[in-house]
Amino acid sequence: MTAPSPWVLRFAPHIPEGSNVLDLACGSGRHARLFLMAGHYVTALDKNTESLADIKDLPGVEVITADLEDGSPFPLPGKQYGGIVVTNYLFRPLLPRLPDLLSVGGTLIYETFMDGNERFGRPSNPDFLLLPQELLNAFHEKLSITAYEETIISEPKPAAVQRICATRHK
Repeated sequence: MTAPSPWVLRFAPHIPEGSNVLDLACGSGRHARLFLMAGHYVTALDKNTESLADIKDLPGVEVITADLEDGSPFPLPGKQYGGIVVTNYLFRPLLPRLPDLLSVGGTLIYETFMDGNERFGRPSNPDFLLLPQELLNAFHEKLSITAYEETIISEPKPAAVQRICATRHK
């Protein structure tokens, strides 16, 4: 299993202790496991949740199998979380929903690929690459920005990424 993102590790302490954490498009669940081990209640959501079989029945874990892009009703109506983690995933219609999924004092930690990543390989489709300052523009009106970067990383592989940590204060 892939190690947790250094960006997520850096800002994990900003998520209120013991709160519910949503790992959105969780993949193998590396961040769901991280927050579960830190004492949080975790909701892990992905269209394929087979790799979560080892944690799905643990206390404090909710696994939701849902395709966020197929037009089905949003699977989290009325829910709020103390933390939301999204890595290596972009589906633009979800961006406006994320602030409302945070409880007051809740923190969003988001990191994914941006324009320029095509020189490093996949993803290279512009539909899956953020535009310059796209995360900042998506969240600055509703959330307080703690940190924001557009950078080239070398680990776990070279990539152009954009990342943000932001908190809901009202």
